[in-house]
Amino acid sequence: MSNKREFKVEGLNHGGRILAAARKYGIAENDWLDLSTGLNPNGWSVPDVPARVWQSLPEDNDGLEQAACEYYGCDYCLPVAGSQAAIQLLPMLRTTSKVGIISPTYAEHEYNWKKAGHDVIQITESDADRQIAELDVLVVINPNNPTGKIIPGNALLNWHQHLSTKGGWLIVDEAFMDVTPGNSLLEFGINPGLIVLRSIGKFFGLAGIRCGFIISDYELLQRLANKLGPWSLTGPTRYIAKRLLADKKWQVSTSKALIKSSKRLSDLLKEYNLSPSGGTALFQWVTHPMAKEIYEICAKQGMLIRYYDDHSIRFGLPGNEEQWQRLRNTLKMLMDLILDKSEKDLLHV
Repeated sequence: MSNKREFKVEGLNHGGRILAAARKYGIAENDWLDLSTGLNPNGWSVPDVPARVWQSLPEDNDGLEQAACEYYGCDYCLPVAGSQAAIQLLPMLRTTSKVGIISPTYAEHEYNWKKAGHDVIQITESDADRQIAELDVLVVINPNNPTGKIIPGNALLNWHQHLSTKGGWLIVDEAFMDVTPGNSLLEFGINPGLIVLRSIGKFFGLAGIRCGFIISDYELLQRLANKLGPWSLTGPTRYIAKRLLADKKWQVSTSKALIKSSKRLSDLLKEYNLSPSGGTALFQWVTHPMAKEIYEICAKQGMLIRYYDDHSIRFGLPGNEEQWQRLRNTLKMLMDLILDKSEKDLLHV
């Protein structure tokens, strides 16, 4: 029986839907290994939040913006309830525009620009130079999700120059950039028409606090702030985010650990004939003709990975040795099943 108290929000499917997977496959929620989200499985340890923070309205002058500007190396930033809030808000600030999105990539950008009535086209990186003159807005996810591809800063700056001369925007979503800050466009400074999105959820492993930042010029951020209104973040979220952004020791040690774990994941997938086609410090992306079957087999074992319509899958990082062993066991079973199917197919040729 459906629960009429639940509302179905129009939108796209994402990783991390463990409750839905538990119902679909008949496996208890606590028995799942979730490798679908691309989050740091060993995130920053959240301290106790004082009672006064829960009992008071959020304060804008609590030092969060300063901590974020120091962490990202920028002059201005606007806290928002995760990258998703920025992705939904930005299309509302422009009249009907021609928007290019370098694809394949995170589908929420295209969905929200189309929903706001803009003319959206998918383009490849190699086509961007040729098509930039036709665009008012270009959206780039860097590193890309799910391919992990990083576009060099000089190419991005060239596109920004073309767009800014006609009042256009270059939007660069850097949700997975924290481990490789030297590749961030923020290294080159911010000029009008450049918008960079950053997320707390991925690197810090705290998607649940819903915190991200829009980094751009002061005038655009002021327009966005007026659109958002007061209290875009909760007091506890601000309290936690301010402290994790200042924890340099944790950031350095975690970056090293994630790079090591990402290589371990890549090597493990290669060992079982699933060589990654790309990835970041937080996930590995695999293209395979049996991607859907692999996804289903993993799900039936209580392991959730991310499946894409273009015959590819994404594996996030296990969080401990028990999870690594569980992944290895599942990959071994997968290899046996895939080889068995391939041999049977050959018999029918």
